[in-house]
Amino acid sequence: MSSVTDAVKNTLTSAISGAGDVLTTAQSVAKENVVKAVQGAGMVAESGIQAIDEVVGSGLEAISGTGASITDGVVGLVRGAVEGAKEVGVSTTEAGGEAASTAVKTAYKVGADIGVVAVSSVQGVVEAAGDIGSDSAELAKSAVLGSIRAADEISSETGTLVRKALLNAVALPHDIIDALISGKRE
Repeated sequence: MSSVTDAVKNTLTSAISGAGDVLTTAQSVAKENVVKAVQGAGMVAESGIQAIDEVVGSGLEAISGTGASITDGVVGLVRGAVEGAKEVGVSTTEAGGEAASTAVKTAYKVGADIGVVAVSSVQGVVEAAGDIGSDSAELAKSAVLGSIRAADEISSETGTLVRKALLNAVALPHDIIDALISGKRE
């Protein structure tokens, strides 16, 4: 999969440096590379999740190195990864959770704001659901759980930070987030 990593990093770095539209560029590059990676592989489900890890992780590394907006970059990467997953028959729910988890882990690795990345991941998944006609509540749930799982693996403090960021994010579906984080039911 290192050819996918190289392709994503090179394409994003040069495109973002020249274009400026981080969200659309990241979305397009992520979707295209998930589709290419899965179509070139044998087992769709396993290869699809692996492709999402590679694309989102290397994409976020590239974006953080350009100085471009991490928020727009993560929204675009996650959105494109979920769209690509749908196109090649990978579970979009699994794709959303995995994309969010990988984004949080990569944010930690590159020193980006993990709370912002978690919120942007969920936002990207919700937008992807609208684009592909999937259940936004299910996809949001998978992204919230993926973000929290990854943050908890880093440390309990990081898990707390991500929970607070998700609960305080204005643009996210709070009924879903509240139910998952605090156990409240409406």
